[in-house]
Amino acid sequence: MSPRKARLVAEHIRGRSVPEARAVLAFTSREAAQVLQKVLQSAVSNAESNHGIAEERLYVKAAYADSGPVMKRWRARARGRVARIRKRTCHITVLLAELPQAAPNVEPVQAEVAEAPTPKRAPARKKTAAASKKKTASKRPAKKKETAN
Repeated sequence: MSPRKARLVAEHIRGRSVPEARAVLAFTSREAAQVLQKVLQSAVSNAESNHGIAEERLYVKAAYADSGPVMKRWRARARGRVARIRKRTCHITVLLAELPQAAPNVEPVQAEVAEAPTPKRAPARKKTAAASKKKTASKRPAKKKETAN
């Protein structure tokens, strides 16, 4: 499967919790979804057995597909020519992280800050009608230079 096709599905699960990512993959009708489900299951199993983290406390920190080796095949074409077919493969990576634990409900203490009064600015002066008119140069023909013949 090409990395381009796998990236489309990997974008859907990035940043989601593991149960939510499984639900998204179950209802995605692309072939890459089945492959990503297997990779996600493997990552969850590794987290549970190696680190003792429950599936409900995990989320998908990163999910991406990098290109792998390309198999080159040939297809016969007209006039004795051949066309190269590239069968692309990919490396799929899913990184899981533990959800941050919520702190107990403690009211945040706000420090009182004394604000210094800001000085008021003087109001802007109004422009007079004469000042607002733009001065434009009157257009006159250029003076002719006299030449000695």
